[in-house]
Amino acid sequence: MKSTNENNRDRTIRSGLSLFFTRVWSGWKYELAGFVLLAFSWIAVTQFIFTRPELYHFKGFLPGPTLAALADAFQNTKFWTSVFASLRRIIVGIGISASIGLPLGVLIGFFARLRKLTYSSIQFVRMISPLSWMPVALLLFSSFESAVHFLIVMATICPIILNTAIGVMDINPQWIKMALNQGANNVQLIQTIVIPYSIPHMMTSLRLALGIAWIVLVPAEFLGVSSGLGYLINDARDTMEYDKLMAVIIAIGILGFILDRVFQKMQHKFSWAWAGDA
Repeated sequence: MKSTNENNRDRTIRSGLSLFFTRVWSGWKYELAGFVLLAFSWIAVTQFIFTRPELYHFKGFLPGPTLAALADAFQNTKFWTSVFASLRRIIVGIGISASIGLPLGVLIGFFARLRKLTYSSIQFVRMISPLSWMPVALLLFSSFESAVHFLIVMATICPIILNTAIGVMDINPQWIKMALNQGANNVQLIQTIVIPYSIPHMMTSLRLALGIAWIVLVPAEFLGVSSGLGYLINDARDTMEYDKLMAVIIAIGILGFILDRVFQKMQHKFSWAWAGDA
């Protein structure tokens, strides 16, 4: 026979597991309902617009031809070559932004005078559309690949700097005072307090940068590269293969959604690790 404490513990575990799976299922249930609603909206809108006789040549935008083209694309080596080319550009661009933006964000958040000196300038640059840098990119760089990397950097570096700086500024000032009273210098403060406790904000800034980079990537790839998702859209438009064009658009949404979910899981993992260290 089990003791009262063991029975209570078993009930607590069962209750906790039941609550966990209920929340997971409820979350997925709402997400699935949202996707179904989005799919029906797409079907209704395209059926209403592109089944008209005067727009019959745009029938490729209908769900049937689009899904058939999407299935073909998933089996096409050229499609996956373009996907990996786009992912490589995203990784390189965000990598450059992170290597510059994260240290700058830490310093700007930590040193008040530096923050006052740079804040307005960063906000000014942030408000410039990343795509307006296209002519500059073509003049500065001899290859289209480098120009795309430059555009991604210009789109993502300011959000990374600002969100990282906000994370540093949110640190409890009492921790800084306690460390200073114990003889810590600025380098030690940054290494032992500022960076560890800013990691959640850094991860948030990188996730935000990923979303911005994914949006900027496609028009950036119109510059003249011979691979990438933007190239596939441009090629489908020029050849008037509207089913392929819409299929690539849907694929961009699917891939972007997956990337965001993967990064969200990483973000939660780092946040839990940070909370455990704290």
